[in-house]
Amino acid sequence: MNNIEADVVVVGGGPAGLAAAVSAKENGADQVLILDRNSWLGGILPQCIHDGFGVEETGKSMTGPEYADKYIELAEQKNIIIMNETMVLKLNKNKEITAVNKKGLYKIKSKAIILAMGCREKTRWNAMIPGNRPSGIFTAGVAQSLINLYNIMPGKNVVVVGSGDVGLIMARRLKFEGAHVLGVVEVLPYSSGLPRNIVQCLDDYNIPLFLNHTITCIEGKERVEQITICQLDKNLNPIVNTQKKIKCDTLLLSLGLIPENELSKNADIQIDELTGGPIVDQNFQTSKGGIFACGNCLQVYDNVDLLSKDAKRVGKYSVKKTIQSKKFIIVKPGKGIRNIVPQRIGKTENVHFTCRVEKPYETPTLHVISGNKQILKKKLKWANPANMIEFNLDISEDIVRFNDSIEVLLDVK
Repeated sequence: MNNIEADVVVVGGGPAGLAAAVSAKENGADQVLILDRNSWLGGILPQCIHDGFGVEETGKSMTGPEYADKYIELAEQKNIIIMNETMVLKLNKNKEITAVNKKGLYKIKSKAIILAMGCREKTRWNAMIPGNRPSGIFTAGVAQSLINLYNIMPGKNVVVVGSGDVGLIMARRLKFEGAHVLGVVEVLPYSSGLPRNIVQCLDDYNIPLFLNHTITCIEGKERVEQITICQLDKNLNPIVNTQKKIKCDTLLLSLGLIPENELSKNADIQIDELTGGPIVDQNFQTSKGGIFACGNCLQVYDNVDLLSKDAKRVGKYSVKKTIQSKKFIIVKPGKGIRNIVPQRIGKTENVHFTCRVEKPYETPTLHVISGNKQILKKKLKWANPANMIEFNLDISEDIVRFNDSIEVLLDVK
């Protein structure tokens, strides 16, 4: 077995892992190591050939590969060690990693570990879509990879299920390549993608959006031949006599993302059921001291700029000698709030929060309540589940001393 020691080990070489590793190096870590199971760096970015990456961070609109290259070059300049095609098998509370690649088995000891494993797409079986099991059913990310990396068209007559951002972007991409995009089917009464993508990817290309609809049947022997969609009532139950059959040869699933945390769970790191990622404090430290989490394995971000900004914070915190607090204030999502990060606070300081709402709201007011006292009130122009809300909050000594929890909620007219 090969033995390696490092100051900071990053598990995952996607945008979050790269940004965290570069930040750790910039903040004083001597030896920084990235472990990635792929043969390339950048995660999913190399297949995202559309622009829009890095606008908020740099003021310049880049494609996914361009954005990835920016951080890959920084990692190389800073002599960050990269171990590609390396699978992490085990992580323990003593910050020891067992990993394997073609050269053998490794035992890696680190002062700090950053988890940046990313996320995976939900499949047909996560949504329990009934019907036959023909070919021609792809997740939106797989279809994106086929077209952008391998020049392979998934199909000619396509229906997209779920209005997530990747699905919306792929609806437009398929249209560019000459496919007939017959519609996007969304179970909710509103799109789960960013509003700008609805306009730029669907409205501008006359692609219909079927809100409050679901697929009730997939038909086909060897290849998808037809699907049946049905309108839903407010309780998401099918409405009788609203079935519509659509002949197609391809089904693209954009059903949402699941943070990758099998490694975290096996290390007994506490997981938030609402985000699907580790429970962290204001320093992005998990329930195991010295182990941090960032990127889409922590929570699913809606843009890479915010993801990288938070990952840079994690890189900085991982180098500090952060002592895990024995007492925490629990941060609770209240009315109108789906989830929030961080989920607990261990000391007095200015804390940066990100949260998502349960459904779209116009002109809501964000409140943070400590005991019976309001400690923050922020008026919002609008709120949408597809857009993260950011806010900062000064956590005072009185809050830490006299409260076990604070609550974040929305006041909606």
